[in-house]
Amino acid sequence: MARVAGQVDEAKTEAILDAALALFAEKGALTSMEAIARRAGVSRQTLYNRFASKVEIGQALAARRAAALTEPLRTGGEPAAVLAGYAEGLLHKMRGDTGPDALRGVALMSPTAPELAQAVYRAGPAEGLRRLSAWLAEEDRLGRLSIPDPDAAAEMYVGMIMGHGHLRTILNIPHPPFDLEARARETAERFMRAFAPG
Repeated sequence: MARVAGQVDEAKTEAILDAALALFAEKGALTSMEAIARRAGVSRQTLYNRFASKVEIGQALAARRAAALTEPLRTGGEPAAVLAGYAEGLLHKMRGDTGPDALRGVALMSPTAPELAQAVYRAGPAEGLRRLSAWLAEEDRLGRLSIPDPDAAAEMYVGMIMGHGHLRTILNIPHPPFDLEARARETAERFMRAFAPG
């Protein structure tokens, strides 16, 4: 019985986060807690029992996205495959393949809700960079890559992946067609060559 109740609670939490993600992308910081509850199909009390504020919702959304995007780093695979998998996730996100555009939603909120934008950044992109940096440091320790500054290398790799496409996404300009998997592999291979050991 407790397991079923836990699954129901988890489903409600996911519904809240999905509703908030869609509304933040549509309306930015103007999104109200009441609108999130309505879109999620839950009562205001249920919403507030789980999240006290939009900042907490933003943090939870960003943490969920960071966990999904960094999943390849936990596979224990070969470095080139792990880096390509990581790149694929970011490229899908950049193109908007994985749901409403979170990047544009955060950009919309940042002038009017800087505390929310900062919380989202810390729990999402900054945490993703931290995890990538930690993975790169471990690959350096194992001698599979030569990474003298894992933090800088993590930022470089994300920049290589996103490139100018990041700006297109934020400005809602269509992306020219490209082979996502091929681009992810090529980006990983170029990064591997740049940081090859010896």
